[in-house]
Amino acid sequence: QVQLVESGGGLVQPGGSLRLSCAASGSIYRINYMRWYRQGSGKQRELVAEIDSGGSTTYGDFVKGRFTISRDNAKNTVYLQMNSLKPEDTAVYYCNAKLATMDRPWIFREYWGQGTQVTVSS
Repeated sequence: QVQLVESGGGLVQPGGSLRLSCAASGSIYRINYMRWYRQGSGKQRELVAEIDSGGSTTYGDFVKGRFTISRDNAKNTVYLQMNSLKPEDTAVYYCNAKLATMDRPWIFREYWGQGTQVTVSS
């Protein structure tokens, strides 16, 4: 059984910073990409950032250099450093990973975390 567990959300003032973490656990054979998505109230879920197995990164246009995604392959953990936060960054942030498990190493599936709330407000 694979689990993705996010942490690090909370309340922060505009201009502040937060660091989100997402740890994947279970019988993992290999992780392909790891992503962060977010979903604001009444909005569609959108891709925030992605990091692939080689360390290449992609960001949503709205990030504009404020966020940095990184990954610790030894710990099966992905991070999202968020700086210069704005009220419009308020959302539930979800971790997503495409991975294969030990029992079926040839099949890659997507898994999701439960989400962590980020609120940017004064």
